[in-house]
Amino acid sequence: MFRFLVRRVFGALVILLIISAVTFWLFYAVPRDPAQMSCGKNCTPDMLRQIQHNLGIDHPIPVQYWDWLKGIFVGRDYAGFGHCDAPCLGYSFANREPVLGTIMDRLPLTLSLAFGSAVVFLILGIGAGMLAAVKQGKWQDKAASSASLIASSLQIYFVGYIAMYFLVAKLGWLNNPSYTPLTQNPASWAAGLLLPWLVLALIWTANYTRMTRSQLVETLTEDYVRTARAKGLSRRSVFFRFAWRGAMGPIVTIFGIDMATLIGGAIITENTFSLQGVGRLAVDSVDKSDLPMLLGVTVLAAGAIVFFNIIVDAVYAFIDPRIRLA
Repeated sequence: MFRFLVRRVFGALVILLIISAVTFWLFYAVPRDPAQMSCGKNCTPDMLRQIQHNLGIDHPIPVQYWDWLKGIFVGRDYAGFGHCDAPCLGYSFANREPVLGTIMDRLPLTLSLAFGSAVVFLILGIGAGMLAAVKQGKWQDKAASSASLIASSLQIYFVGYIAMYFLVAKLGWLNNPSYTPLTQNPASWAAGLLLPWLVLALIWTANYTRMTRSQLVETLTEDYVRTARAKGLSRRSVFFRFAWRGAMGPIVTIFGIDMATLIGGAIITENTFSLQGVGRLAVDSVDKSDLPMLLGVTVLAAGAIVFFNIIVDAVYAFIDPRIRLA
């Protein structure tokens, strides 16, 4: 297991290096000069050169990328900004604030949105899928399958606006989406994010319902499940100890991908509900040609995907004893 994790971590670092280099290069393919945007309308050549120097973009692209990489491990000095301690992702071109600090300020909201909605759609999705599998062919199965089919065709921006109109503006049943730190007021934290959680759960539950049902229906026909029944084990024991555990592999896979997507930046969700998380930060950094911020968000999103893939691979060995990590 240890050797497997070391190999995967090394591979993850290589992937993140490639992604950051590609992002760096693509940024300069866009014909927009962040120094010119910062300089304003009454910009002179001397002022432009000074801003380029302060931003660190007066060097060739490979040199700028190497300086950015070094800053992650040893820190970096910026003219006009001062010293940036390691791990340093640079200073934002737009707001002149440290990139890492800005991301850390936005990350709790995105994490709250991701994990809160995950709890809801896992409970609803897996629960509905288990019910449909146990009641295969009956009205419960047909109802769960039909509901998941309808929910999978919906979009967040459509459902989100309708939900806010009726549940917040018209009926007043839920609070307007907002974020309060969990440590400050847990009740306000949950109340402000309840509507986004429910909307995300409505859409994402469909995948887990279908996947859970199909995997359980297939697993219940496996030889080892029939053998367990033949040995006289109870229906509940056979279902949870053998069938359910064997069906969890694909569900864990899509859950890892979904969590990485949510943490990496639920751009549509945060824009729909006007939440200032990492996803909204990514949109703003693209709009303002803010390379350091864009790089930081991109590395965070890629890191989340790679991290959860490693976790999923490791969890496989515990879920399914037929899988071993050599």
